[in-house]
Amino acid sequence: MATSADVARNRRYWDGERADAHGEVARAHWEAAEPTWGLWATPESRAGMIPAGIAGQRAVELGCGTGYVSAWLARAGARVVGIDVAGRQLATARALRDESGLDLALVQGDAGRLPFRDGAFDFAISEYGASLWCDPHQWIPEAARVLAPGGRLVFLRPSPLFAMCLPERGETAPALLRPQSGLRRLAWERATEFNLPHGELIGLLRGCGFVIEELIEPVAPQDEEDPRWFSADITVPAGWARKWPTEEIWKVHLG
Repeated sequence: MATSADVARNRRYWDGERADAHGEVARAHWEAAEPTWGLWATPESRAGMIPAGIAGQRAVELGCGTGYVSAWLARAGARVVGIDVAGRQLATARALRDESGLDLALVQGDAGRLPFRDGAFDFAISEYGASLWCDPHQWIPEAARVLAPGGRLVFLRPSPLFAMCLPERGETAPALLRPQSGLRRLAWERATEFNLPHGELIGLLRGCGFVIEELIEPVAPQDEEDPRWFSADITVPAGWARKWPTEEIWKVHLG
């Protein structure tokens, strides 16, 4: 279970060294003609993370960072609120929002303790936000609480197999470096990540009233040769990511 110390630790990480790195690429994401997702820029036409009929729906992005996913939802016609724990990330998001003229709200707060009423939203989404940096046993029940009956949740997170192969730094290799049972809370040198094994995640989703629709495991494109940075210290070779999934997309709805 995440503690207040984990939340504060991750806030410092994203308000510190990662704020500048992500701030530099935020504009390109905001201005993208088509949404792309995750490490390998999987196009929306393949990922389908934004549902048809989103126009007019109440949407919340959990761990919005620089807010580009919220911007994509707003352009699709949704009424959007983005929430993130890191003030500097939100400052970048607010500057780009004001520059673009998009109508979306940005709130500083913890996705594990959402400051929203029950049933406030029709759709919730997270791309490497709450889905990685918040305890699933906290943020998933909160997502269920703030969704209206039938509301949908879509999230992208690292694959558990990938998490088991992550080194402390350097290049990801085809070797298991940690047990699956140790994935629930990964305390790195500067931040804390969370990654439940599939069975535990399925049990948690079902226990919160979600019906699982689809699980997608994107791989690196065949023509991609360059490695991708997973974090400031870890790279992922494209060849590795064509053999094994680095990430996965979950689509669920309240039954």
